[in-house]
Amino acid sequence: MTRPEAAETGPTHAVAMDKEISEPVRVSVVALDPMLEVGATSALRSCPDVEVVLPSEHAAVTVVVVDEVDQRVLDIVRTTRAEPYRPEVVLVATELAPTDALQAIVAGASGLLRRWEADRTRLAGVVSAAATGDCTVPSELLDQLLDYGASPLTPTSSGGLTDRERAVLALVADGHETDEIATRLCYSSRTVTSVVHDITRRFRLRNRAHAVAYALRAGLL
Repeated sequence: MTRPEAAETGPTHAVAMDKEISEPVRVSVVALDPMLEVGATSALRSCPDVEVVLPSEHAAVTVVVVDEVDQRVLDIVRTTRAEPYRPEVVLVATELAPTDALQAIVAGASGLLRRWEADRTRLAGVVSAAATGDCTVPSELLDQLLDYGASPLTPTSSGGLTDRERAVLALVADGHETDEIATRLCYSSRTVTSVVHDITRRFRLRNRAHAVAYALRAGLL
């Protein structure tokens, strides 16, 4: 197993953190039901860390609120991710089965929440995590994904994961953000980002959430 690297710190990292704290995340809300859209918009507007904008405006994250995940919803996720600014997508659904979660992640969602757990604090946290490239999946749902036991996907590259890649991806699956993973494994944040990037590139995956789903279905975690 590769020896953990010492955590790197420096002025550049500090400046990036200051910028992240001072600038709220621009987020738009899309819902098939106008009442769901009003509710999610109201909740987000009360959070100081986010700035709600119109769906037609540039947003770093788009929150999609639905009752159930069907083909129409998956198409919305794909279309949103294909927009010029490629906003991250947080999907909030009343019903969210393991199969729904896998399909949503493959479609491009980087955050998943059930409506009953999407209070303003939790929703804002998932939005902020998505904006920084981290994925969030409810721990209960992750357990169900592990128990689901779907047939493995066909790998696009030979071999599996290294010990380091598996350790990083397991912590991503547990909902930890980049800096937390770096601290736990005694890596630099840059190394953690590089490891995840290598995984997504090698297996031709969309994002971190897709990498977690792939690893679970392929039996790599």
